[in-house]
Amino acid sequence: MLPSAVAGAFEVVSEGYEDATPLFVTPERMGDEVFPYRMKLKPIKIFKEPVAFKPLIPALSFITNKKMWTGHIRVAMREIPEEDYQLILSKG
Repeated sequence: MLPSAVAGAFEVVSEGYEDATPLFVTPERMGDEVFPYRMKLKPIKIFKEPVAFKPLIPALSFITNKKMWTGHIRVAMREIPEEDYQLILSKG
């Protein structure tokens, strides 16, 4: 398993849509999942090296439970406060 990291920032530039075309090889434990609910993205900043997520946790305000932090990011998309966004961008 890879460590949690942030690889870049993107802007949503389309409405959501459904498309069942496979995007990548799905891990065996996930069966036939194709993640059909999608939207188009525009890259804002792609980090040269992924930024480790764990060191950011104490400073991120959207993560209110610092011990059980994974529950705050186990969603497909999450809106975060501007301050958290700027902090993450500054690390990349």
